[in-house]
Amino acid sequence: MTTYLDFFELTTEPFSNAPVSRFYYNSVQHSQALTRLMHAVSYMKGLSILVGDIGAGKTTLARRMLDSLPEAEYEAALLVIIHSGITANWLLRRIALQLGVENPAQEKLALLSQLYQRLLQIYESGKKAVVLIDEAQMLETRELMEEFRGLLNLEVPERKLISFVFFGLPEIEKNLKLDPPLAQRVAFRYKLEPFTAESTEAYIKHRLRLAGCPRLPFTPEGLLAVHQASGGTPRVINTLCDNALFEAFLSRQESISEDLIRKVADNLGLQGSVIPGEAAAKPAAAVMPTSRASGSKVDLAEIDRYLEGLGKL
Repeated sequence: MTTYLDFFELTTEPFSNAPVSRFYYNSVQHSQALTRLMHAVSYMKGLSILVGDIGAGKTTLARRMLDSLPEAEYEAALLVIIHSGITANWLLRRIALQLGVENPAQEKLALLSQLYQRLLQIYESGKKAVVLIDEAQMLETRELMEEFRGLLNLEVPERKLISFVFFGLPEIEKNLKLDPPLAQRVAFRYKLEPFTAESTEAYIKHRLRLAGCPRLPFTPEGLLAVHQASGGTPRVINTLCDNALFEAFLSRQESISEDLIRKVADNLGLQGSVIPGEAAAKPAAAVMPTSRASGSKVDLAEIDRYLEGLGKL
């Protein structure tokens, strides 16, 4: 059966929204953000924050950063927060597991002792402990913020024993204010802005080239229409371009024009920035309900199983 991949001579889907590392686009701002974040963890600055709106590429950048930290120099981990109802004890145990603590204790003082001893081992081995926290806007309680402050207090005379990097929506700033001393310890902040028209065009060409496309199927006007309809948001660009390629295939159009982009944008309900309804949703929470209005107890064991499954992908 012929597909749009065959029609456009593509070897793989160029606009999948899955965070595929080989499709990473090193835009000017992504390069600047990564350079600054790498500097912050290299010198163990403590806490750094990267924020951006939905679909801006935060998760992709977090995974890129994790891949960029040499194993010989760093004991690094990426923790995805998928539920706003996690407890401080669960958070500490998960961080301990990520950093190699075997059989983390249930009792807090014992757990902190285990974690401190493990951080000392990492330090004495010549490595640096770094934990990247994705979807950090879900850390919504003062109790959680206080735990991060406590962990950042673990240090030796020369430096801190652990660094954190928060990736998330701008609400992170509000959450940090729940614990003002922690907010004062933020060593670095960076915000990902939407792509410009030029960056949108370069991004589309980059992904098509990596997917093996022998020619550019979008007209100049079509590329500009993608930017205008997507607002320069990478995730929405992907959705729009993927649909446009499929619609062009169905109608056997070898060129994707402005008119086709407008039609696809209308079908998707785009209004120049994001898909309606998406801005109101908390990303990465679809697999686990985030509402606490029902009063039901959060199943932290289920969250553990889910995160363990993510590590096997």
